[in-house]
Amino acid sequence: MSCDFRGNDLSNARTSGELCSKKCSETQGCTHFAWNQYNGGTCWMKSGAVSKNDAFSTNDPNMACGVIENSNSEWVRVWEDNFDWNGGIDPNRWEFDVGGGGWGNNEQQYYTNNRLENARCELFPGSRNGRLIVEARRENMENRQYTSARLKSKVKWTYGRLQIRAKLPDGRGLWPALWMLPEKQTYSNTYWPDNGEIDLMEQVGYDPLRVVSTVHTQAYNHMKGNQPTNSIIVNDAVTNFKIYTLDWNVDKIEMFVGDDANPFANRILVWNKQGDWTQWPFDKPFFILINIAVGGSWGGSQGIDNNIFPRRMEIDWVRFYQRR
Repeated sequence: MSCDFRGNDLSNARTSGELCSKKCSETQGCTHFAWNQYNGGTCWMKSGAVSKNDAFSTNDPNMACGVIENSNSEWVRVWEDNFDWNGGIDPNRWEFDVGGGGWGNNEQQYYTNNRLENARCELFPGSRNGRLIVEARRENMENRQYTSARLKSKVKWTYGRLQIRAKLPDGRGLWPALWMLPEKQTYSNTYWPDNGEIDLMEQVGYDPLRVVSTVHTQAYNHMKGNQPTNSIIVNDAVTNFKIYTLDWNVDKIEMFVGDDANPFANRILVWNKQGDWTQWPFDKPFFILINIAVGGSWGGSQGIDNNIFPRRMEIDWVRFYQRR
């Protein structure tokens, strides 16, 4: 059948049409697929609950599609933003942290409120697909010499899979992050670190190919120097889009980085549930944050190169899944 499915793209891989179904069945989260002759033969793997009736006919006689029968996929996409327009951020999905003051890390930027110079959507040239641009700039505002943006999702979740397809900036003094914080102060009289923090991706501009994943709790955090953390080198982190994945389960947190063909290619960190809330506060709703800090105790530890600005982080899409 010459057919295709709309949206719900998970990943893709070069393969023959005969092997596309097998490739989908072997890929975590893939429930259906489409194949065409792009790039010598590409299997477009997709996620979500669909049936064959959801497929539509195409004019490409060589295109094929199918559904993995009795799929054992555990995940359903429940939220996403693809940033497919030119202009401001969708206020129904995101809000902004605003201000200076160092943000607890001696950061030097002022975070602006939905200002296009610091946060905007841009279509890729010649495409209807877009991306989020988070841009750090050297300019004076509110007694700060730099501006940037810090977005946070309006929706919160407890457990699930977060995936972000991103291309990172480089430049001494930058500190971009993809991370999560708790919605409420549930435990103790201190919000942080007692209620947890999940850092899917942090990077500092003076070491731009090193991707770091970390969790923080009351018992284990960077103030004590014992936080669970790990890093790997991603040679094309600043030149190509990579997929950063957080799998957050009842008893385990795992973080990965990979590409479109294999988003789970490299596992960065595993943190298993242990003890009480002081070691595992990750049983309450958390929200997503996306930002670039300038300077700070880590990002600015080797100074700030004022010749690099403006610098941007690009986010192709953000997706959140939960188990069926």
